[in-house]
Amino acid sequence: MAEINSQADAAMRVAASGMRAQQARMRIIAENLANANSTARTAGGDPYRRQVPVFAPKAVDGGEGVSMSKVEADRGAFRSTFDPGHPAADPQGYVKLPNVDPLIEALDMKEAQRAYEANLNVIETARSMQMRTLDLLRK
Repeated sequence: MAEINSQADAAMRVAASGMRAQQARMRIIAENLANANSTARTAGGDPYRRQVPVFAPKAVDGGEGVSMSKVEADRGAFRSTFDPGHPAADPQGYVKLPNVDPLIEALDMKEAQRAYEANLNVIETARSMQMRTLDLLRK
């Protein structure tokens, strides 16, 4: 009994770390989407640069989970558009736009949601197993 509870608890802790990591990933994606059309504050300056979460293994009681270790800037090229009247336009009349592709961000968000849901299912299954074990022991 104690061994089953210990394994179920470990599975829940690992899954919970995955849920926290995906939640942090969704916050980064939301920030990217919110800044997808922003421009620089100064003429010829750089706009918002897409952020990318970096995950690393994390020891949790009874297993190995995951955490977001840092956030890095995506070094991809900025988009640009010709708009000589824009305050952020360079001397040639081009305005730099963020290197954020809303379609990519939407797909990343969907993937993060599915990973979150998968971890939630692990927790629900482990909890169900614990409850079933208790029911069997009561009989």
